Amino acid sequence: MKTRVPLRVTSWLLVPALLLSFCAAADPLLTYPLRIRGHEIRAELAHTDATRRQGLMHRERLAENSGMLFIYREPEAAAMWMKNTRIPLSVAFLDGQGRILNIEDMEPFSEEAHSSRGIASYALEVNRGWFDKRGIRAGERVDGLAKLPAAK
Repeated sequence: MKTRVPLRVTSWLLVPALLLSFCAAADPLLTYPLRIRGHEIRAELAHTDATRRQGLMHRERLAENSGMLFIYREPEAAAMWMKNTRIPLSVAFLDGQGRILNIEDMEPFSEEAHSSRGIASYALEVNRGWFDKRGIRAGERVDGLAKLPAAK
């Protein structure tokens, strides 16, 4: 004779298991304050292979003064694209001293590569137009990078 487990008991057993598996799989993102000419931005760090690969893909929105800072293991000629990214973004490529090399506007879901105009140590993604609204241009410096953990 088969014993039948009521559906509601099975559901209550599955919920904690699903939550635990989700929490174990998710890589919690660290956030740090950065400043550019007096404008503060709260940046999530993409400083591991997994967080750099994921970036802002599949997100529905990004808060106004928020962004994602990609920290490269080694300075490089960097490029970004928007595959699977729903939010229109601007990216600023930064050198090792935090100087903005160039800023590029990017279209959602585009596979067009946007490249740094020089060797970059970082890339800062924000909502498209964030830099323009504040008059921030290439050559300006991003403060707060010295306190960040190294790339892994």
